[in-house]
Amino acid sequence: MTTAGARGRMRRAMGLGRLVALGGPEDGIWLAERAAASVLVKATAKAVLGTAVTRLDVRLADPGAAAEPAVPAPPSALPPGAHRLTAEVSVWSGEPLLAATAALRSALARAAADRLGLVVTEVDLRVTALPDHPLVPAPDHAPTPVTPSDAAGEAAAATAGVACLTAELGGRAVHTAVDHVRVEVATADGFRALDVGRAVRASVSAALADGRPVAVLISSVA
Repeated sequence: MTTAGARGRMRRAMGLGRLVALGGPEDGIWLAERAAASVLVKATAKAVLGTAVTRLDVRLADPGAAAEPAVPAPPSALPPGAHRLTAEVSVWSGEPLLAATAALRSALARAAADRLGLVVTEVDLRVTALPDHPLVPAPDHAPTPVTPSDAAGEAAAATAGVACLTAELGGRAVHTAVDHVRVEVATADGFRALDVGRAVRASVSAALADGRPVAVLISSVA
């Protein structure tokens, strides 16, 4: 691999943000923080008009209470546990700030559960701007599709709810190790990320048929 290629892969991996666990220890599914933020920002903009989440961080609410995953985790991934959302927001709706922030907290928690399957127990908000006009949202990150090249990739790509395979962590859509296999995907619109991840694990496990644990990394959510 060239130096330029290695740097490009590092930049793509860093752009994913934290890798947060979906579901419980037995699920073996991780979600890129960037993908989570994109979904939650759009959901709250629709649910609470006149507001915008301009920055969103996803962290473990209590790292000491996090569980050990049953499946080998991606490099630097957070262990399964409850999460805290920390957001900076702008409000121009004219509604009282307490009402607007309360609605945003509710919308963030609901979208995290309904669209992602992310366990959230705390939502911290900070109002950083009171503009007099709507903010223009930043464009979404578009995943780069990867063509499946083996049985694991073909099984993952054919799973309902998978938009495409991606390769932003490590440069491969399917990472094969002696003790596990990890598949990276982008999910399609209308599917909850956790449900898609579980379906991908089942499909890939059936295709491999060798008993190796399967981990799933979701790099993008439509």
